[in-house]
Amino acid sequence: MIEKPYDIKHRCYQFSKEIIGFISTTNYDRIYFSIFDQLLRSATSIGANVVEGKSGSSVKDFKNYYTIALKSANETKYWLCLVRDTISVEKDKIKDLIKEADEISKIIASIVINLQK
Repeated sequence: MIEKPYDIKHRCYQFSKEIIGFISTTNYDRIYFSIFDQLLRSATSIGANVVEGKSGSSVKDFKNYYTIALKSANETKYWLCLVRDTISVEKDKIKDLIKEADEISKIIASIVINLQK
């Protein structure tokens, strides 16, 4: 089992790399192009917004970027489930990606909730 980075920024970056690798090795018909395009966009958006939030100028900025990252993580889970249920893909790999997206989503949600206290 690969050890996951502790820092959420690095974990999101690793997840983006895993998604890119998954998409690049998956054979799919043209009809599914937009699903994989949306998956790529939402998955890479998670880390981009976390990085942007960490460099924000205020707590409000930080919270707003993390909220967007959370939305992207939830959207990513949606696209991964759609891929799992409509396209012939390696089931173990997609299961691992969904699990990681869910864990990242929970971490970010926890951060956003703690900022509201």
